[in-house]
Amino acid sequence: MGVGRSHIKKGDTVLVLSGKDSGKQGKVLQVMKAKQRAVVEGLNIITKLMRPSADSPEGGRVEIEGTIHISNLKLICPKTSQPIRTKRITTEKEINGRIKKFRIRVSRKTGEVID
Repeated sequence: MGVGRSHIKKGDTVLVLSGKDSGKQGKVLQVMKAKQRAVVEGLNIITKLMRPSADSPEGGRVEIEGTIHISNLKLICPKTSQPIRTKRITTEKEINGRIKKFRIRVSRKTGEVID
């Protein structure tokens, strides 16, 4: 399975489609492209048992955000606050006299640029 471009980026607001937190929204803290998973702020909380170390001499239980598969997340449009699907279009921009091509995310419903 190849690692392609994701419809989710760090800093996006997303809606969880399935799992114990389905229907909840949160901000993406990290995207792991190789594993096709993302960490969403305040969602999929798991309890991890930590050994005592120099950072935390007590050790014990720590609650952290677990990862969620990208296919279970849907992007929330920043303008309409509705869940949307995205597509990528190629645009050209002139930088220092050279024309460069970029692929940007666009809403399928409204056609507005997300990035």
